[in-house]
Amino acid sequence: MPTSKDVAEAAGVAQSTVSYVLSGKRPISEKTRKKVEAAIEQLTYQPNAGARALASRKTRVIGLVIPFIPELHMASIMEFVSVIASTARQFDHDILLVTEDEGASGLRRVVGQQICDGLILMQVEGEDERLPVARALNVPVVLIGIPRDPSGLVCIDADFEMAGEQCVRDLAAAGHSVISVIDWQPEVVDRHVNYVERFMRGTDSAARTLGVTVQHLPGGADRDTISASVDRALARTTGVPAFIAPDGTVQDILRRTLASRGLTPGVDVSVIGSASPTLAELQPIPLSTIDLRPAEVSRRAVKIICQLLEADSQGPHESLELVPTVITLRSSTLRPPRGA
Repeated sequence: MPTSKDVAEAAGVAQSTVSYVLSGKRPISEKTRKKVEAAIEQLTYQPNAGARALASRKTRVIGLVIPFIPELHMASIMEFVSVIASTARQFDHDILLVTEDEGASGLRRVVGQQICDGLILMQVEGEDERLPVARALNVPVVLIGIPRDPSGLVCIDADFEMAGEQCVRDLAAAGHSVISVIDWQPEVVDRHVNYVERFMRGTDSAARTLGVTVQHLPGGADRDTISASVDRALARTTGVPAFIAPDGTVQDILRRTLASRGLTPGVDVSVIGSASPTLAELQPIPLSTIDLRPAEVSRRAVKIICQLLEADSQGPHESLELVPTVITLRSSTLRPPRGA
């Protein structure tokens, strides 16, 4: 396999110049840089990751910590994982997926063994046992999610409160006076993940402002639970019913439950759910959706941690960023009256 020495000889430069071109740690003239890059391409040279890690004391690996638990909607989680991995490669980093539910000990292990340079934590609970360790680590840590106390932490997430407000505002504009929210699975609610509380806070705030009623009903992947929630919603609703289903596991069950009661989304009832644009358009009746922008949240998380790593900045750090959400109205919701 070609070495950096071979590249240097082919480009007619010193071996240290090749290193500087690859690391970007010293300014190199455009002419010299192009000569080195041409030699790298000609020789199909790949830097030795192990040697580079020894020289720089950096692994160029970011740990992505996801406690895989049964109630997670895996399709949604994989949206984050795929974008995080591809964005990390753009910054010349790789991703180590830490999937075991080791809690705080898992963070200490991957950092203590110098397996990675920094960590991205997902599925952050309101009172997460990992947070005291995350605050104390001497490597950058970025949270996708917001705990109850975000002090001393770098957090990024979708603006779930905005999403809740937007859903209620759009349904109220369509003429609905009673709006039913099918909650996340009980296991998710019981874990007190902050995005659930923020979404509910947004729906309730908009309801008070607009003078409409929002009722929260049990959700999950159980058909009987969804059927019971739909029946309770219909019994308590005057006028055309409306549903918000922010948990992706509910979509198919809710659609079939409404169909069994003779209700067609966009005609007899309004439904706003959570799905990718592709899946939303593939529904028998294209689904109006809450776009929580997982791709943008993922990209921003990687960019933030790479900036901290590039600055060789040790903790603790503190920042909080909310990515604005978007509601895309399709055929499953009634349209606002003209002139409204």
